[in-house]
Amino acid sequence: MDALPIQEKNNVPYASQHDGVMHACGHDVHTTCLLGAAKILQETRDQWTGTIKCIFQPGEEKHPGGASLLIKEGVLENPTPQAIFALHVYPHLPYGKVGFREGQYMASADEIYITIKGKGGHAAAPHLTADTILIAAHIVTSLQQIISRNNNPTNPSVLSITAINGGSATNIIPSEVKLMGTFRAMNEEWRFAAHKLIIKHVTQLAETMGATAEIIIDVGYPFVLNDEALYEVAKKNGEEYIGVENVETTELRMGAEDFGYYTHHMPGCFFRLGVGNIEKGIISNVHTPTFNIDESAIEIGMGVMAWMGVVTPDT
Repeated sequence: MDALPIQEKNNVPYASQHDGVMHACGHDVHTTCLLGAAKILQETRDQWTGTIKCIFQPGEEKHPGGASLLIKEGVLENPTPQAIFALHVYPHLPYGKVGFREGQYMASADEIYITIKGKGGHAAAPHLTADTILIAAHIVTSLQQIISRNNNPTNPSVLSITAINGGSATNIIPSEVKLMGTFRAMNEEWRFAAHKLIIKHVTQLAETMGATAEIIIDVGYPFVLNDEALYEVAKKNGEEYIGVENVETTELRMGAEDFGYYTHHMPGCFFRLGVGNIEKGIISNVHTPTFNIDESAIEIGMGVMAWMGVVTPDT
C-alpha cells in the first residue's frame, strides 16, 4: 500500500523489512486509522443511523492515482455518499492535534517531459551543431516566465524543472537532452492555459535555436477542494471531539493529493492528523528515510474519523 523507494533508517519494530522501500508517507497509518474507525462504527452500530462507506485505496503516490481508478470502478455508487472525509499524517503538527482548512487546499499536479533533439558534434566546433545543452539551459530559465508574466500573481502556481539528462563527455555536444518537471496550480482554467503556453514556448524556442522539441504533459491530480459548509461541520466536530485548543488551521499547500478527485465529485474535507513529537525526536518530514510517527496519534485518527461519520448532518 504505497511504499516509496526509500531505504528506511528508523530503528523501530515496525520498520520496513524490505530493502529500498518504506512507508515514508504514512499510508500504513491511514489504513490503520480507517480500520480502527470501522471497528468503532461497527461496535456502536445501534447508536447511529444511515450508511458509512470506508474506502481503502492504494496507488496515491503514483499517477494516475488510485482514487481516479476506484471512481471509474464505481466506488462512489450504490450507494452514492453525500460527503467524503480523509486524513493525512502531518509530522509538523504535534500528536493530539488535527488541522483543517476551507476551500482550495492542495494543488493540481502535472508531469512534464521534454526531449530536445538537434545535430550533435564536437564541443570545439559548436557552430556546426545545434547545441542541445545550451537550448536546455535557455528552456529551464525562460520557462519561469510562464508563471511570472502570464499568471495572475494572486493565483498560486509552481513550475519546477527537476531533471536534466544529456551528454556523455567533455568534448561532445549531444544530439539529445531530456528534461523532466512538474507543474502545480489551484485554478483549472489557468492550469490548461499554462499547458498550451509551455508547449508553445518550448517548441518555438528550440526551433529558433536550430533544434526540435518533443513535449509531453501528463495530466495528473486535480486540486483538492474542501467544501466550505462541510469544513465548518468537520472543524466543529473536531473541536467537540478533542477540544478547541487541539484544532488548528493548516496552510495552503502546493503539494498534490489524489483525494482531489473525490472532491470534484461531491463535498469533501481533507484534514491533517498531527503525528510529531519533538521530545521523542519524531520530527522528520514525509518522504524521508527517518519519517516516523508518535503511535498515540493512531487512536486519535481512529476516533476522529468515526466521529466525523456519525455526527455529520445531511448535506
